[in-house]
Amino acid sequence: MTPNPLWKTIAETLAAEIARGLYAPRAKLPTEAQLARRFGVNRHTVRRALADLAQQGLVHARRGAGVFVQSTPTEYPLGRRVRFHQAVTASGRTPDRRRLRLETRPASAPEAAALDLETGAPVVVYGGVSLSDGQPLALFESVFPAERLPGLAAALEEDSSVTRALASCGVDDYLRAETRLSAHLADAVQARHLQLRPGAPLLRSIALNTDLGGQPVERGVTWFAGERVSLVVAPGTQ
Repeated sequence: MTPNPLWKTIAETLAAEIARGLYAPRAKLPTEAQLARRFGVNRHTVRRALADLAQQGLVHARRGAGVFVQSTPTEYPLGRRVRFHQAVTASGRTPDRRRLRLETRPASAPEAAALDLETGAPVVVYGGVSLSDGQPLALFESVFPAERLPGLAAALEEDSSVTRALASCGVDDYLRAETRLSAHLADAVQARHLQLRPGAPLLRSIALNTDLGGQPVERGVTWFAGERVSLVVAPGTQ
């Protein structure tokens, strides 16, 4: 029988140690240099082994921080008032957001229909990556009616919180009126932002939020990394 290549043997060894609990969820693995010394190989071989573990979903890399054991999925409730920061904090983790785009452009037909606008009316588009303990959890793109919410773009420029930005425009509270869920596969760009392999499973959520008077204020599309989040729908969840 053909023996395993060195990188495969290293990957199997580390996978077995993770399974035995020697490296706990969210624990940082030794550096490439440390692993290279341990196994008597070069760093390229170690890098190949770590890439294999990442493809299996056992570890993930944080740029500039190292390689970490994959944690258990973050529970994310889909309630009428659940906000991203609130949901992640409730799971015992630290939320963050990295903005990828903020622009004003004409509304597409689906956006206009959802927000009760004329097609082509100006909308503010805010998109980025949501993180949990520094790990990408989801890609999001929120669309808001620009004329109904004057000053929103400037508020989002200063503060990543949608809740606070809406409050600055007079929307002190808002509710999730509708959520549509579907399964998809990550394309190359989504995989890059979420640190997944292309073709990895994603859960897409399309949500409509309204103010307390029922007027639409946000249409949000979110692509959750399927292996990192558990969406929870429970009766009465606020």
